[in-house]
Amino acid sequence: MVSPGRPPSMVDVARLAGVAHVTVSRVLNGESSVRPATRDRILDAIAELGYQRNDMARVLKSGRSGMLGVILAGAELFELPRVLLGLEQAVTEAGYWMSVASWQDGRPEHLDATIDRLLGQAAEGITIIADRPLALEGLQRMVARVPVSVVMSGEVPNARVGSVELDQDLGGRIVARHLLALGHREIVHLGGRMGTYDARARAAGWASELEDFGIRDPEVLIGDFTAASGYQLTNQVLARRSLPSAIFAGNDLMAIGALAALSERGLTVPGDISLVGFDDSPGTDFLVPALTTVRQDFVELGRRSIEVLLELMNEGLPAHHLLAPTLVERSSTRAVSAA
Repeated sequence: MVSPGRPPSMVDVARLAGVAHVTVSRVLNGESSVRPATRDRILDAIAELGYQRNDMARVLKSGRSGMLGVILAGAELFELPRVLLGLEQAVTEAGYWMSVASWQDGRPEHLDATIDRLLGQAAEGITIIADRPLALEGLQRMVARVPVSVVMSGEVPNARVGSVELDQDLGGRIVARHLLALGHREIVHLGGRMGTYDARARAAGWASELEDFGIRDPEVLIGDFTAASGYQLTNQVLARRSLPSAIFAGNDLMAIGALAALSERGLTVPGDISLVGFDDSPGTDFLVPALTTVRQDFVELGRRSIEVLLELMNEGLPAHHLLAPTLVERSSTRAVSAA
């Protein structure tokens, strides 16, 4: 029996199940050396007593918490749910759990406070999901205290930090190659918010591929990643006497805006103008026509960031991974007519 006024302990579980307390510990730690019948008896005892593990006591005894920290740095973290899904899958498979904190305003002192909060929970490592480059000074303070990996776009300014990013430059090149292979030469890019690395890299990769092909000064109109800007910029293009044969939108939302503008003018996609988006957002395969776009594996991005962090924690090796996007060819693009 458990004494009134005190919570049940591991010893109480062991006594009720008729086993040694070390056997209870093995079950709680997920070890496979305990016989199934014994494991079931221990789990029944845990349920009957309402036993809850004292993780802080375990931390003090072992020096390890089994917890990884995640910092969300920025307010424009696109596809965040899928990134977090990949994080959670990798964390669970590695036998850890994660604690998520937010750092939104970019102020260094608030980043320090966020790190303090995670370290106060005994985080063994921290991964940062960032929508902007991180200041060198902030990273230096972080890596002096805990292993760090980052999910972001752009070069990480600290050799001791592991990193994972999606190859935005390659994504732009993939679009250019696809349209060039279909015979398109007059192509306009509706760029996203150029204050972001993603928009700049996509535009740069696309332009470089066209220039390598011999097309000088590829045209980029600057928008802001919204459907409204895709609509407005497309109307600017349609006001001209000579129309392009293809439009590359900075993301799928801008492509949706472009599709609306083209439809209002009575132009068909891809009959009059081919259209390509970026991100392979849910539902783009149900547009009319279904949108050709670039797919980025955000779940894999999250998984890989944890793998990089664990490698850094265990071996001290700050790995860097650049994940390649892929083209999803649908019915919004077609070859230029010979006529």
